[in-house]
Amino acid sequence: MIESLMSSLGIWLADLPSRLFPKLFGGTSVAIEPASLRDAPRLAQLHRASFHRGWGTDEFEQILIERNALAHRLRRGNRTIGFIVSRIAADEAEILSVAIAAKYRGQGYSRDLLRTHLGHLAGHGLKTVFLEVEENNRPARSLYARAGFRVVGQRERYYKDAGGEQLNAVVMRRDLS
Repeated sequence: MIESLMSSLGIWLADLPSRLFPKLFGGTSVAIEPASLRDAPRLAQLHRASFHRGWGTDEFEQILIERNALAHRLRRGNRTIGFIVSRIAADEAEILSVAIAAKYRGQGYSRDLLRTHLGHLAGHGLKTVFLEVEENNRPARSLYARAGFRVVGQRERYYKDAGGEQLNAVVMRRDLS
């Protein structure tokens, strides 16, 4: 818990100059914050724009009210441009989804969002994090590999693309302790 708070404080302090003096220190401020129920419509919008089968507002509302869910939003200025959502069970978590608005991909935002989220999961005392990613999603797989995730399995025909083709999922794991 203390490590998570220190990590969050460090990120907050590192971003302080750009928030106080945006014109002098890099423009629009960026913040990673806990997501709340009021974020559900925007998270659903981002998810639909990022995935073939996007989740709706109702699905996000259900996740966000669960006691075992942890969600963060990535805000640039006043606009939410990304999110990450996990579900916690015992001493493990599963990352359910990560999305960044297309305009902001490839700029390091997902790396920062993932790192912050993992810090919070570790702060809750969790030991292991799992996720599934479409096997051909090279940017996401690279992000997760750089964050310390390792392939531990595969789910055959787990996803469907827009054309109905079934795609495999790669199961990845990262230990937090």
